[in-house]
Amino acid sequence: MATTPVKADKQKDVEKRERIVKRIAREMQDGFYVNLGIGMPTLVANYIAPGVEVILQSENGMLGVGPFPFEGEEDPDLINASKETVTEVPGTAYFSSADSFAMIRGGHIDLSVLGAMEVDEEGNLANWMIPGKMVKGMGGAMDLVAGARRVVVAMEHTNRDGQAKILKKCTLPLTGKKVVNMIVTEMAVIQVSATGLVLEEIAPGLTPDDVQKATEPTLIISPTLKVMSA
Repeated sequence: MATTPVKADKQKDVEKRERIVKRIAREMQDGFYVNLGIGMPTLVANYIAPGVEVILQSENGMLGVGPFPFEGEEDPDLINASKETVTEVPGTAYFSSADSFAMIRGGHIDLSVLGAMEVDEEGNLANWMIPGKMVKGMGGAMDLVAGARRVVVAMEHTNRDGQAKILKKCTLPLTGKKVVNMIVTEMAVIQVSATGLVLEEIAPGLTPDDVQKATEPTLIISPTLKVMSA
């Protein structure tokens, strides 16, 4: 039976997300304390390399977040900051959200992975609200970008209308100024540097020009540019 256009589009979306989160998972190092943001970033946990021990932290006061439970094995008392049911790993610790944010603000998170609506060439991040739309709150994002030792953004390169999300200057309210270290999209891996955005890796089948056309600021092509791999 032929694949319908809707199913094909959904499959493409899945492939995009997998490419992004698999690449970000390679940034994990043994012993890292990591906070994964809402949405796509939570999928990174599924692709951490075997043998690499990463301790996942959740803003609501859980250290040692395990994988999502199987259907029927959910414990409603075990949830992450996104209100999703999770599991424990051996040694999991629980504490108040005040202690959790003290950990974040104290610079004890090695890596924070967050989604984004916009990122600009200075590493400014906008990911918490669109003016005029209902906002439940900014969550812990503002604390995470200020306190984490390294911030990686996981997002699609353009919006649904094909417009760039990597801009010369963010137009939406900022979550943090000059806080992003790396941007990973389905098209590329881009490092934020003092001189601009450096194109480090591109997806298979693409050229630097393809990525540039989907990016508002001028990219600096790394002399060691390579193809993205999971």
